[in-house]
Amino acid sequence: MLTKQGGLLLIDKPQDFTSNDIVAIARRVLGTKCIGHSGTLDPMATGLLILLIERQATRLQDRFLKLSKVYRAELTLGQETDSWDAQGDVLRSLPVPALTLAQIQAAAQTLTGQVHQQIPPFSAKKINGRKMYDLARAGKPVQDRFNTVQITAWTDIFFDGKNKIAFTLHCSCGTYVRSLGLMLARALGTTGHLTALRRLSIGPFNVQDAFDGSRLKTTPREEIVKFLKEPIL
Repeated sequence: MLTKQGGLLLIDKPQDFTSNDIVAIARRVLGTKCIGHSGTLDPMATGLLILLIERQATRLQDRFLKLSKVYRAELTLGQETDSWDAQGDVLRSLPVPALTLAQIQAAAQTLTGQVHQQIPPFSAKKINGRKMYDLARAGKPVQDRFNTVQITAWTDIFFDGKNKIAFTLHCSCGTYVRSLGLMLARALGTTGHLTALRRLSIGPFNVQDAFDGSRLKTTPREEIVKFLKEPIL
């Protein structure tokens, strides 16, 4: 059994795993049920997921959930999906106007500061105890939900001159990058969806220091325990 002190385990989540998949694997490998995490990543997304292991760490979950985040994302213009990312079904297509990098940077600037964003229908946000993606998959009507987040900056914006935009988003907790991507596309006179998303950091913690999540099942417990960090902010 893992020692009761526990700690933080930084995981680089692979694509097509849910955050709960990673928690379930860690519980089996580490031999403890007392594991939480610092904020959900969509199955399509990769990158930093902080596992909070044993009571010393899990009791601090709210503090870790409120930390700021940094993401690297790719947005494809012209097609909107029901999930607002590449895992959804296409709802509609719109032509992509001729754009310049300067226009994209200016549009991103309008989405900086306090931003009122729509919560994606396919999300883990709960309504009356049920996750929105469960309601959406069941074909249940879901009233649009919104929240207000803080967008600190859009940096390293890249445009391929056609329909692909990449950007790094510095944002508060509660930000749905899929939503910001769709808002950016609409601000540019078209629509779009995310085709890649990677979480680079959570507060002071960086994905460069994370354990490769694809190795979690096959690495001996004693080796994984060496990666535990003190739950200190």
